[in-house]
Amino acid sequence: MKTFSVAVIPGDGVGKEVVPQAIRALDAAASRYGSHLHYEQFDWGADYYFRHGRMMPENALELLRGKDAIFLGAIGHPKIADHITLNGLLLPIRRTFDQFANVRPAVLYKGVRSPLSNPGEIDMLVVRENTEGEYAQVGGFVHQDHPGEVAIQTGVFTRQGVERVVRFAFELARKRNRKKRLTSVTKSNAQGFGLVLWDRVFQMVAAEYPDIETESLLVDAAAMNFIRRPASFDVVVASNLFGDILSDISAIIAGSIGLAASANLDPTRRYPSMFEPVHGSAPDIAGRGIVNPMAQILSGGMMLEHLGLEEAAAKVERAVAAVLEEGNALTPDLGGSGTTVEVTDAVIRAIEA
Repeated sequence: MKTFSVAVIPGDGVGKEVVPQAIRALDAAASRYGSHLHYEQFDWGADYYFRHGRMMPENALELLRGKDAIFLGAIGHPKIADHITLNGLLLPIRRTFDQFANVRPAVLYKGVRSPLSNPGEIDMLVVRENTEGEYAQVGGFVHQDHPGEVAIQTGVFTRQGVERVVRFAFELARKRNRKKRLTSVTKSNAQGFGLVLWDRVFQMVAAEYPDIETESLLVDAAAMNFIRRPASFDVVVASNLFGDILSDISAIIAGSIGLAASANLDPTRRYPSMFEPVHGSAPDIAGRGIVNPMAQILSGGMMLEHLGLEEAAAKVERAVAAVLEEGNALTPDLGGSGTTVEVTDAVIRAIEA
């Protein structure tokens, strides 16, 4: 029996509800195919911050380093500024473990209603550069807290950083073997250095993939076309900020952010990759038992695939798709009245069927 070590960070709010349920589903799938996931829980996040003044301990990254994967719930609390959350836990993990490719699928499953009147078949991957760009946190304050205060925020784009995520996206488009189409999104008409570099690198790498159709869009046009013609997209690659925004659009046009999974990948596998839902800690519904667990479960499916458990991963996605198509166990975000536990129970039954 193959055993994999997984660091589990339930985090805050609804993360503490969906992570245990997702683990139940992952265990059902892994055991079905002769594998075992060994979990180690870490209580990092808002509660840890309130006790210690930081989101995770000083040796947190060393504790994670030897794991096969990291399974994250949601991080965030209304009493903690978002930049503290982001820079106190998420970004250090992504950067330290060089998780440069953030992959966010958007699929309109049968039985799920899109807010668009005629969406067509939505099945796309948004690949977000995950370690530099607009989230590089280069800059600072001058004359802080005075009327003449100045804030400087610098986006950092390196040729290496752009090339590796673009090449990764091309390989995904080839592997998916659907439309074999890759769309690059920038704003190089207004940002004439970093994103002009991005465009040049994209064109350079595209010459090596003549079998992949390419498209380059400005981010405002891309946002419009995600609404106007979502079925035309296959794989989309974008900078850290633009990929973040566009993947929220792709999630909601596919029915609910409660279905949006993501993987923070180090494709070289030198370090552990991290898997988390796109949704946040949702304090408005935390503790009510009605949060949709499917994004966390699907993120777990992506983790299984990354660990080489392709059959178990496929089983997880098929089980979620079956429950959605059947429509009997759905949480309120999808128009149902089911609880988090009831939906997970239905997914597990589908896994075990």
